[in-house]
Amino acid sequence: MSDPSKAAPEPFRVPDGDLDDLASTLAKTMAEVRQQGVILDRLGSEPVSTSQPTTDTPTADTADADKADAPASVFILALGGEAYAIELGALSDWVNYLFLPVYGREISTTRPWCNQWHEHPEAVARLHALWLAWQQLTDAEAGLSGPSTWHRDHLDQALVHLRAPDGPFAACATSPTRPNHRVLATPAPEPAGAAQ
Repeated sequence: MSDPSKAAPEPFRVPDGDLDDLASTLAKTMAEVRQQGVILDRLGSEPVSTSQPTTDTPTADTADADKADAPASVFILALGGEAYAIELGALSDWVNYLFLPVYGREISTTRPWCNQWHEHPEAVARLHALWLAWQQLTDAEAGLSGPSTWHRDHLDQALVHLRAPDGPFAACATSPTRPNHRVLATPAPEPAGAAQ
């Protein structure tokens, strides 16, 4: 006879309504893990100092060094190289698996979208800012009104600009049968001393 205390545990079922919360929590956790990985890679590549200060009081040199090691900004356009690529990868996961399935809506000439959004600098900047705000305002510490604030203050404004007929995707075709992608040219800066 088998021991009832050794019976297999009953399967656990998550209610369907909670899956969206789990997906957003997972996306946020994945992004945080990627950011921590960047920090760990950077810390692992720094030389180890052999001389240790004799006092616990930080000097001006160590304070300046700490500021130099910290990222100047969390905004994606301030990043470069591998840090930019890692952040863009995390942003892409959020855009493709959370943002577009929920807020994508139908594509039309009055509401364009480009599947190659990551090649439009303005779209990358706006989506990244939207994602940063989403991370902050969907956190439990933001309180119960955090998601509503994110919708009102961040999402609605970002969509107005991103999906505008003259927005960053204005030159991209909106028909799935005629895909077209073109990044609009931006005004060239005036040469120094040209304006007099």
